[in-house]
Amino acid sequence: MENLDEIQNRISTAIEQAIDLGALEALRVVALGKKGEVSLVLRTLGAMSPEQRQEFGPKLNALKTELNAAIVRRRGTLEAEALEQRLAEEKIDVSLPTQPIAMGSIHPVSQVFAEAEAIFADMGFAVATGPDIETDFYNFTALNFPPKHPARQMHDTFFFAPDANGERKVLRTHTSPVQIRTLQAVVEQAKRDGKELEPVRIIAPGRTYRCDSDQTHTPMFHQIEGLVIDQTTHMGHLKGCLQDFISAFFETQVKARFRPHHFPFTEPSAEMDIGYERVGNEIRVGQGDSWMEILGCGMVHPNVLRSVGIDPDVYQGFAFGVGVDRLAMLKYGIPDLREFFAADQRWVQHYGFSPISQPNLATGLSS
Repeated sequence: MENLDEIQNRISTAIEQAIDLGALEALRVVALGKKGEVSLVLRTLGAMSPEQRQEFGPKLNALKTELNAAIVRRRGTLEAEALEQRLAEEKIDVSLPTQPIAMGSIHPVSQVFAEAEAIFADMGFAVATGPDIETDFYNFTALNFPPKHPARQMHDTFFFAPDANGERKVLRTHTSPVQIRTLQAVVEQAKRDGKELEPVRIIAPGRTYRCDSDQTHTPMFHQIEGLVIDQTTHMGHLKGCLQDFISAFFETQVKARFRPHHFPFTEPSAEMDIGYERVGNEIRVGQGDSWMEILGCGMVHPNVLRSVGIDPDVYQGFAFGVGVDRLAMLKYGIPDLREFFAADQRWVQHYGFSPISQPNLATGLSS
């Protein structure tokens, strides 16, 4: 075995002569790293006799300890010298104006809208919008709601007073009326052109209103609904689309399942559950054995297509709807939905986003 005093003197001298932190780190790796000189010597203990290990073991450990201490001392010295140099070289002109303080932040709802729209844009969806105040036809009838459906009652829906014609308009309870208006426009365009219907692939983001208020419900909330109509789309396309969206939005591969459900405007209908686990007060989406419902979906009901003059024997498609506020709560750890609408500047500064930030999207969307 090489003389340990010689090793200690040689490496200690090199440590003291290290001119900067980079050189010191390189020396530490060469001397004490996994394949460093001292580490290689330590490995020879296994081939020694018990008497030799008893003699050289403590010496090698003492050598390693001393060299580590020398490196720590030299690092402290070099860091202090680097700080002194920065203080000497960097000067502040106190006569210059200060940087402006950004007072505004992007609300989490707006951020989620931007992220979701970017993901769906990559899938070929266009954004469609419509009015917040709707007629009974667009909000209920065209969407296959029966006359005595609970959603038509005062305890679920905000109704306006009857107009001159006796019609009572409503604050839309979902953004599905945008789908009806879009389909009507596509049908009218096809009639004018004398051609078949153009495929429809839209999302309808916006505000919606229902009579409900608690920790996870508010009278006004936000939705993104999607619609695809053509001659070949089936349930498998729906599942793949939503699986890609959820995984991209949460920036991880999310396991999902689809449970049978009922919605008036889709048949068959389903609710999509995603896997999660709770760690303390934190919910981690994409892992664990627990399930939570995240959105509703299904194949567009034939009666919905008939209501806008589309033949359901020729055309079919899928629709889905997801709560934007719920997505924001899950992704950004916001515990109470009511705080979204409290207009508390401190809350917005805490949970908000920089106006120059871009949607943060995961890669790997399947085509």
